[in-house]
Amino acid sequence: MHESASSRKTNLFVFLGAIFLTNAILAEIIGVKIFSGERSLGFEPVQWTFFGGFVLDFNLTAGAVIWPVVFITTDLINEYFGKKGVRKISFLTAGLITYVFVVISLVTALAPAEFWIQVNASMPDGSSFDINYAFNTLFRQGLGIIVGSLTAFLLGQLIDVYVFQKLRAVTGSKMIWLRATGSTLVSQFIDSFVVLGIAFYVFGNWSLPQIAAVGLINYVYKFTVALALTPLLYIAHGLIDRYLGKDLAVKMTEEAMEDRAFL
Repeated sequence: MHESASSRKTNLFVFLGAIFLTNAILAEIIGVKIFSGERSLGFEPVQWTFFGGFVLDFNLTAGAVIWPVVFITTDLINEYFGKKGVRKISFLTAGLITYVFVVISLVTALAPAEFWIQVNASMPDGSSFDINYAFNTLFRQGLGIIVGSLTAFLLGQLIDVYVFQKLRAVTGSKMIWLRATGSTLVSQFIDSFVVLGIAFYVFGNWSLPQIAAVGLINYVYKFTVALALTPLLYIAHGLIDRYLGKDLAVKMTEEAMEDRAFL
């Protein structure tokens, strides 16, 4: 039995929404780890000097590793479901991220069981280890990071969908790479600096030169990866068009461009 057009449309939104939600929430959770890009690739840190003597290496949040998946999924949802689709999934994700942070705050406040502390008290080398301290330190993020992250996420998504649709009005159904890359270029510039500015300047003690330097590295990484993944965007488009069928795919993209699209 063949799926109806309505079922294929619904299934596509659920599938893309699930990828978007999973990666956005996961990026927030694993984002507490800052890793060295150079050492991960087997190189020594570059030790570049920026903005008045601030030494900068390619240190990135672990969440940045999977964030490009969110870029691609945003563009696909934008392509087939328009602004309404992106806004709906973005606000839903922001709500779920808030829920995750609330739950984490509650469970880190729970008193640990004594046996859990004891059975995990030793490291393989014999040194002592406080697993409850490690758990709370790993999962509990500061208010500034939470506020900055959510603000940057929503602002970046709304800017991305706006720029994407403006470029699409110019390019029509052609030049997918231009509207995808162009929207990412603008939205991630805002995202990269807003999250750092709120989390570490407004709520923290970073200097403006440090915000500018770290934000620049994060932006360059995100944009470079977005460019590198452009072929994947075309592959995804091809697979989706094949699943939907030519007529339905064209209808959905036209409705998205005219802001008439959604389930």
